[in-house]
Amino acid sequence: MQAQDQPIEIQATPAGQVTPVPATLPPGRQRWAWVGQLLRNKKAMLGGGIVLFFILIAVFAPVVAPGDPTDFVDRPHLAPSREYWFGTEGQGKDVFAQTVWGARVSLTIGFATGIVTTIVGIVIGMTAGYFRGRVDDVLSLLMNLFLVIPGLPLLVVIAAYLRPGTTTIILALAFTGWAWGARVLRAQTLSLREKDFVSAAIVSGESNFRIIFREILPNMASIIVGGMIGSVTYAIGAATALSFIGLGNVSDVTWGTNLYWAQNNAGLLVGAWWTFIPSGMCVALVAFGLSLINYAMDEVTNPRLRAERDLSNVLKDRKLRDIHATPVVRRAH
Repeated sequence: MQAQDQPIEIQATPAGQVTPVPATLPPGRQRWAWVGQLLRNKKAMLGGGIVLFFILIAVFAPVVAPGDPTDFVDRPHLAPSREYWFGTEGQGKDVFAQTVWGARVSLTIGFATGIVTTIVGIVIGMTAGYFRGRVDDVLSLLMNLFLVIPGLPLLVVIAAYLRPGTTTIILALAFTGWAWGARVLRAQTLSLREKDFVSAAIVSGESNFRIIFREILPNMASIIVGGMIGSVTYAIGAATALSFIGLGNVSDVTWGTNLYWAQNNAGLLVGAWWTFIPSGMCVALVAFGLSLINYAMDEVTNPRLRAERDLSNVLKDRKLRDIHATPVVRRAH
């Protein structure tokens, strides 16, 4: 079996030319070599730290902000103070508690939608790319249909006619967001379908199910993880937008409903900036962290970017060696 991407090493020829060559790794590690490189990437570390911080906030919300976030604690629109770190909103609720507890539902919607869309994309996209023929024609028609339909209007219609709630938003987002990932996986499966290790598996009598999910799927792990991260980012933003326009369950405490109530209670008109900036900043920071991880994935798994980065490092090291090796000539006085 062959891995999708092989690590690249840079070697210098005697003539001074720099040539990228594949690095040799043990067969069991070639397929997952990108994981170790990703863990050492600065962008991935920063993005992962941001996302992990919000996940911990959501998990330990009862400890960070004990009590019920829907309780009325003081007068409306109190500015941030030592007692209420983020002030109070238009109904007298603690904005800090609502921001902390809102992370739970918002992140749950984002990651649940990302997992569902990824699973649907894997099944449909890889099935179409592997079997080809009529199966590919039918599934490609289905993917193209969902790709050409405007996502946001369809999402608004689905959310408006279903019962408001977290499950409804997850299903609506997954229903409208699976096609793009499926299209990418179909194209990659069509390419890997022609590789020698797939032909050897077919000749050896392995089942189609085993070939798809044991031979081809592991070679697309980086693409699948990158697509899921993009789906999570999209889901958090779309869920926030749906709640902001009132299509979610406004009684739930989410970052989107926090923005909804800040607008309804005239937080912007009275200058109560603390009612909408915390939730908006949380959405932006989570999206920023996920985007950093996605950019790092591209740097690590894209052979061209990896070769260019390694070549740049080699040339930089050579330049530093040349500078240190150059003799210093002192002028005689």
